[in-house]
Amino acid sequence: MIELQRAQGSGTAQAMDYRFGGDTLNAAVYLARLVDASRHRIAYVTALGTDGLSDDMAASWQAEGIATSCVQRLADKLPGMYLIETDADGERRFHYWRSDSAARHWLRGPQAPAILAQLAQAPRVYLSGISLAILSPADRELLLATLAQCKANGGQIVFDNNYRPRLWEGAQVAAEVYHRVLQLSSLALLTLDDEEALYGPASVEQVIARTSALGVGEIVLKRGGQPCIVWRDGEAREVAAPPVEKVVDTTAAGDSFGAAYFAARLAGKPPVDAALAGHRLAGCVIGQRGAIIARALMPH
Repeated sequence: MIELQRAQGSGTAQAMDYRFGGDTLNAAVYLARLVDASRHRIAYVTALGTDGLSDDMAASWQAEGIATSCVQRLADKLPGMYLIETDADGERRFHYWRSDSAARHWLRGPQAPAILAQLAQAPRVYLSGISLAILSPADRELLLATLAQCKANGGQIVFDNNYRPRLWEGAQVAAEVYHRVLQLSSLALLTLDDEEALYGPASVEQVIARTSALGVGEIVLKRGGQPCIVWRDGEAREVAAPPVEKVVDTTAAGDSFGAAYFAARLAGKPPVDAALAGHRLAGCVIGQRGAIIARALMPH
């Protein structure tokens, strides 16, 4: 999507800065920056329009090393758009224009069957609750069937819960879809606030028990400024984040954490070290405006 923010110090008729963002896009960009490109190829699956902003968006992804062969261009659609407003503590309020965005229609594009065939053979697929929420029920079924085939072929499914109630037909539908995708997932990146918004108040132990009962072998529970919980092989560990000097904008905190965590696991690092890598990147991201920070600001 196109990310709009009010330009700083722009006067009464406030000008807008625009960048590109979106939960899985944020994760894809940070993954592409962090993984060993000689071993891992990051490809993004979505749809864009044929307008100039869509051209700019695709070019920016390619510049980050993201493969765009699975990005369809739909002539009658446009990319989604969102405006971020942040308060003095860096907390966000979002306003969206994406009800008919190109991304909602990627499974209806002419290349969709070929892209689904590639997904079924992929070694790893990373998606979020938003990836599923924006689809029609029929398209959602197509994607879930493809994920099941991917798992059957030995692929790994990584799921970030990112629950946005307004995108779903209802909480019951969302819970049923989450149940199905988690049954296919080997790694679940869960935000506790989102879990409680969907299922109701629950302890860390209850969330882990509910998720692991579906067959998920590795669970990361993100809790904002509190230590995250990493669960694997029946053991839960708390991993605290280093202090952040100043929180400017919490956009993409969870997306960047998840990307750094997954990249570290791909590099063979143990879960606790991966969680520390996630905290370090998220700490850098929330100290800057926007979802995707400049490469020079990435942690070393």
